[in-house]
Amino acid sequence: MDLRRRTTSKTHRPYTPAGSFKLAGGGAARIQASDALPLPIRHTNKLFSALFMLSIYYLMSQWREKIRTATPLHVLTLSEISAVVGFVASLIYLISFFGIAYVQSFIFSHDDEDDFLLSGAAPAMPTVASPAPCPLLCSEKSPVPAAPLSGDDEEIVSAVVAGKIPSYILETRLGDCGRAAGIRREALRRISGRGLEGLPLHGFDYDSILGQCCEMPIGYVQLPVGIAGPLWIDGQEYFVPMATTEGCLVASTNRGCKAIAASGGAASVVLKDGMTRAPVVRFGTAKRAAELKFFLEDHRNFDMLSIVFNSSSRFAKLQGTQCSLAGKNLYIRFTCSTGDAMGMNMVSKGVQNVLDFLQNDFPDMDVISISGNFCSDKKPAAVNWIEGRGKSVVCEAIIKEEIVGKVLKTSVSALVELNTLKNLVGSAMAGAMGGFNAHASNIVTAIYIATGQDPAQNVESSHCITLMEAVNDNKDLHISVTMPSIEVGTVGGGTQLASQSACLDLLGVKGANMESPGANSRRLATIIAGSVLAGELSLMSALAAGQLVKSHLKYNRSSKDMSKSS
Repeated sequence: MDLRRRTTSKTHRPYTPAGSFKLAGGGAARIQASDALPLPIRHTNKLFSALFMLSIYYLMSQWREKIRTATPLHVLTLSEISAVVGFVASLIYLISFFGIAYVQSFIFSHDDEDDFLLSGAAPAMPTVASPAPCPLLCSEKSPVPAAPLSGDDEEIVSAVVAGKIPSYILETRLGDCGRAAGIRREALRRISGRGLEGLPLHGFDYDSILGQCCEMPIGYVQLPVGIAGPLWIDGQEYFVPMATTEGCLVASTNRGCKAIAASGGAASVVLKDGMTRAPVVRFGTAKRAAELKFFLEDHRNFDMLSIVFNSSSRFAKLQGTQCSLAGKNLYIRFTCSTGDAMGMNMVSKGVQNVLDFLQNDFPDMDVISISGNFCSDKKPAAVNWIEGRGKSVVCEAIIKEEIVGKVLKTSVSALVELNTLKNLVGSAMAGAMGGFNAHASNIVTAIYIATGQDPAQNVESSHCITLMEAVNDNKDLHISVTMPSIEVGTVGGGTQLASQSACLDLLGVKGANMESPGANSRRLATIIAGSVLAGELSLMSALAAGQLVKSHLKYNRSSKDMSKSS
C-alpha cells in the first residue's frame, strides 16, 4: 500500500489557507490522513466505521430497554442478532486494518546506517535516489568491465600511473582493500614525486571504511587520545576520551572535572532532541508558494504528513515543520527524532518522501534542492541557536568556595566578573553567533574525533553560552553551559570504526539502546556538555589567575632541540 500516491488529478486546484481544497461544487473538503489511502479502502473504512458505531448504539439502546422492562438479556431478536454480527464483523475489520501500520513498522522498515539493526526487508515506499558520486570517483570514459585484475602489484601500479586503470575501482576489482590502498599509494608517489614516509599504511582495517567513511584511502592519520576525568554528571562517573594535538587541553579539562567532582558533581537536562533538514522549493508565484506554506503549517494536516514521513524508518518520527518564504521560494525546515543515530540520512529520506507526496497536489512545485541551508548544517546560523538542532542540553554545577580557591586557584567574584566581561560583553562586542563561551569548540571537537562524530558539525554543536553567578551568600559559584545544537550519534558513520567504537564503549554509550531508542545518543550529548562545563571552568580560572601563558609554556611547548633535529 503506497501511502504517497493518492487517486487525485494533477491539475492545478485552488487552495484555501485553512488547509482544504475547494471542490467543483464550491464546498471545501479538508485533507485528512486517510486521503493517503487508495479510494476503495477509504470507502470501506467509512462503511465499517459507521456499521461499528450503529451496532453499538442499537445494542446499548436495546440493552437499556430490556433492563427497564426486566426482559432477559440473552433473549435476542433477529434484529439484535444482526446487530451483534455487524458489531463483530466491523470490529474484526477495524482491528485488522489499523494494525497494518504496526505490522509494517517491522516488515517494511529500511534504513541505512541509521537503522542498522534491521536488514533484508524491502521498504514499502521507494527510497531516496542515491546522491551523485564524488567527481573524483567518476570517469567520463566507458565503464571498465567488472573483471578481477590480474598481474602483480608492479603491473597494476604501472597501469594506474598510465591512466589505464582508474584508481577508484581498485577495491572492487582486487577484492582486497589493504592491497588496493598500497597500490594507490605507490601510484600517487610516482605521479606526484612526493614521499609519504610519515603517513602510516599498515595496521588499519581498510575493509571497515569501504563505502561508508572514506574513498580512495592511501593511509591513515594518527592522533593521540587523552583521558579527562572522572567526570561526575547526573550521579554517574565517566572517563572522557579526547583526541587532540593541542597541549594543555586534556589537562585543563581534567582539572575542571576534578573541581566538579569535589563539589558533588554536575546535573544535566536534555531540552530537545530533533534533527532537521530544510529543502527549498520554487513556484511560479509567491501566492502559490504561500499556499503550500499555509498547508504545511496547518495542524490538521500534520497526521497525514507524519504517516508519509515516518514510513522511511522505524526510528524517524516527524516532530514539526517550520516554513520561511522568500519571494516565490519556500524553505521548509522539517524536524524529527532519529533514535541513536545522528540522523542526517534518515531525515533526508523522510523529507524526500514528503516532497514526492506533495507533488500530487502541487504539481507546479519545483524542488530546487533537498537542502536549502535553512537546516542549517555545518554553518553558524541563528536558527540553530534559537530553535536548536540535534540535542539541546543545559548542564550546571555549584562549585564550593574552598574548591575554587584550592583547585582552581582563584575566587568566585573574579570568575563571575571575568565571565561577564569576556564571555558575555566581549562576545557581544564581537557580534558573536552562539559564541558566548571561552573555548567550547575545543572540547566538542576533541570528543567528536575520538567517538567518530562528524568533526565539521562542531560549527553548530559548539554553540554555547556560559553563565556564572555567586550563590549561597556569594560564597559558592553556580556555573552552567547551555548548548542548543549538539549533533551526535552512537550508530552509523565513523562510530562503527574500531578505535571510535572503543571510545564510545568506554563511555558506556556504544551502539543503539534497545530498551529506549535514542537514550545512548542523548547521554553522549550530556557527557559532551558536562565536559564543556569542566573545560570552561578550568580555562576561565586560569585566565582569572593569570596562569594561561604559564600553563601553555609548560604543556604546549616542545622541549626538543629543533636545530639538532633538522
